[in-house]
Amino acid sequence: MFARCRVLQPLVADYDVILIDCQPSLGLLTVNALACADGVIVPLECEYFALRGVALLMETIDKVSSRISPKLVLDGLLATMYDSRTLHTREVLAGVVKGFGDKVYHTVISRTVRFPDSSVAGEPITRFDPTSNGANAYRELAREVLHRWHQADLELAVHGG
Repeated sequence: MFARCRVLQPLVADYDVILIDCQPSLGLLTVNALACADGVIVPLECEYFALRGVALLMETIDKVSSRISPKLVLDGLLATMYDSRTLHTREVLAGVVKGFGDKVYHTVISRTVRFPDSSVAGEPITRFDPTSNGANAYRELAREVLHRWHQADLELAVHGG
């Protein structure tokens, strides 16, 4: 078991969900986090080069799942930095939906100046500007994630497992 899993293990019984937020790289810390995870949500900036990087991340997730942690699954992809005014971001999102189908969350996080402002302030957007579109989008994402998990639990109960 990886060191990070040993650190988290005593906490598992006390929490319904433990989120591990990783930097956007495929280094050792990210692989360790994947090894400890049951599921992964992949935030994807709606840019062409970010889309190309998803293929490498999917390979890494598949390797970790097959070699280290069979319980690891892709919970979904989250489109971020979306700007509906540009053809480029609309095309990237369409490509993601075409390639990953129902694994793509319906919630989309749009580009806004409030995100960098909240980062500079050192506060989450939901506290920094709780009525902003960004804060509302993240609350909607939370509802969608919980709904998907609930649906997965129901399917598991119906089909056994």
